[in-house]
Amino acid sequence: MALLFLHHVVGDLTVGKPDLTEFPDSGTLAAAAAAIADSSEGAVAVWRTSPGPAQPAAGRFVGLLSSLDVVAFLAKAGEDHERAMGTPVAEVLVENPGLLKEVDPGTRMIDALEMMKQGVRRFLVRKSSAWKGISKRFSILYNGKWLKNIETSSRDTTGNSYLSSSALPADKFCCLSREDVVRFLIGFLGALAPVPLSSISSLGAIDLHYSHVTASSPALEAFQNIPQDPCAVAVVETNPDGTRKIIGDISAYKLWKCDYLAAAWAMANLSAGQFVIGADENSTTPTSFTDFSISSPVGETGRGASPRSSKFSSRRIGFFNNHTNQMEFGRLRSMYRGRSAPLTCKHTSSLAAVMAQMLSHRATHVWVTDAESDDGILIGVVGYNEILNAVTKNVTPQAS
Repeated sequence: MALLFLHHVVGDLTVGKPDLTEFPDSGTLAAAAAAIADSSEGAVAVWRTSPGPAQPAAGRFVGLLSSLDVVAFLAKAGEDHERAMGTPVAEVLVENPGLLKEVDPGTRMIDALEMMKQGVRRFLVRKSSAWKGISKRFSILYNGKWLKNIETSSRDTTGNSYLSSSALPADKFCCLSREDVVRFLIGFLGALAPVPLSSISSLGAIDLHYSHVTASSPALEAFQNIPQDPCAVAVVETNPDGTRKIIGDISAYKLWKCDYLAAAWAMANLSAGQFVIGADENSTTPTSFTDFSISSPVGETGRGASPRSSKFSSRRIGFFNNHTNQMEFGRLRSMYRGRSAPLTCKHTSSLAAVMAQMLSHRATHVWVTDAESDDGILIGVVGYNEILNAVTKNVTPQAS
């Protein structure tokens, strides 16, 4: 298993990747929403525009703006959606430059995985037309010493030149995400044996300290409890014995390609249970969840009235002030239908199955339920970090 990580380098993952397109922090929230749809992990990387001489790309990285950030901001902004969507991203984004790190294409995979396990979510890698992705022969020859010789170009045993990062054009970069890394790993399941066929429970790959809210809580409350990784909160019902049944989740992944205005209205006005279940075009709620009440204050604008509980009904939310508002409500309501069932697996599921499940759905996490119960009893969550920790559990980085 160790040979897989020592014989492959980050440059292998850049083959075929498009050049980096920077999203500026001066861009509007509307432009960011469009960019998020084309990005991985439901978030877009944001860069500070250099006012003077060109600065290194990594030094201008600001942070990651997720779909959940956009929806929560719009939900708190009130009814002036047009103005809110024109807000510069810099006013919404919480800066976190540590989420991205520039690495050389010759960086060993084992070293790259260690960086991601420490919190890095994106790699900025210089692209080279000379890089052919033949890393096994190259890395055996240099055994990771590329990092010590990045100021000079190197040659493999066939005489092909591999340019160091310092010799490459400054504007030729690509960005690698954790999704790219897991896609690489799933192509080498045989080399990772027996880990991929082991259960996530036996590998200790389940995060038991997940974030959750009850179905009757205001949907907006979930944003206050959301963790950084994975960016997700489980919506649960608590059983008499104290166990929790998952009915949905509020996350950047689930909101990735939704209608942000409709989702923002739902987050501001609905309970968490109603938010994840949604409504159909006839403004009805699934009968099994009609008892989810809105415990947040509601009034003409969703604020300022005394707290009260109400069944989910368009005419009882108090959203209608005039014919125009009624039409707007109907439009948002018909477009917002929730994001349906959460992505789950059993605690007995194999690591390979969970990896395939995440990649096929392009999800950032999978909720783990008890295999001995058919009621969706929530145990924990598996995200990218849990997968990376599991596949490298018995692998120690060797000195160059």
